[in-house]
Amino acid sequence: MVADRPLTTRSVLASTLLGTHPPRMPAPALVRAGALFGLEEGAVRTALSRMVAAGDATRDDDGWYELTGELAERQRRQEASRSATTLEWSGAWTQAVVEPGGRSAADRAALRRAMGRLRMAELRDGVWLRPDNLPMDDDRTESRSVVAPFTRWFRVHPDDDADLATRLWDLPSWGEHAVDLRREMARLLERLDAGDVDALAPGFVLSAAVLRHFNADPLLPRELLDRRWPGDALRADYKRYDRAYRDLLAGWLRSGERGGPQ
Repeated sequence: MVADRPLTTRSVLASTLLGTHPPRMPAPALVRAGALFGLEEGAVRTALSRMVAAGDATRDDDGWYELTGELAERQRRQEASRSATTLEWSGAWTQAVVEPGGRSAADRAALRRAMGRLRMAELRDGVWLRPDNLPMDDDRTESRSVVAPFTRWFRVHPDDDADLATRLWDLPSWGEHAVDLRREMARLLERLDAGDVDALAPGFVLSAAVLRHFNADPLLPRELLDRRWPGDALRADYKRYDRAYRDLLAGWLRSGERGGPQ
């Protein structure tokens, strides 16, 4: 399995809800999803209560849980990464230079997170760049507002775009990992199409790995990518894989219903 992050009870529940549109499910369905990973009902319900207390989810009177706050925002970013919408590239780059001055550790961490969401890469300490080919959606607007107090922004035209792109991003590694993910999806897709419920747990982990890989895609202009760049192929494969996974999971969850939300 190419995905190797350990799964906690919270991450199982959050990922299950992140894969649902809207991110809302009844408690029994979440308990059954947890059972895929050997999680006891008590552990699942405790984790759900903690998510509500932490502001990560809400619970209505009928026992349905829905993601809120940062996790709800993550789903929107996740969907944007899957669609990979870009603009025609003029050849210009966006540059952000962090102004000198002391700032708190929390501000520094928030700045780095926001730059990551903007898909900027750091050339050197305090100098961030990327080709100017992404639309200014709500998430990018919000991320720009986070870094605005600390940065000055410029449009620049580097001498060697392709060389700069390879310095800023490890494109070969991203491409190689994408090929591994495509191979793993093809293997599991056969089992999903055959209705093999034992494929649901590894398929869940793989789906999370693919979505993380989408988030790590710098979404560069085609002019700066190898003609064999696997981004589009990975997204096409995942669309089919995700459909098959959701269909099998939905059927499996329905088979365990015990009279509605509790």
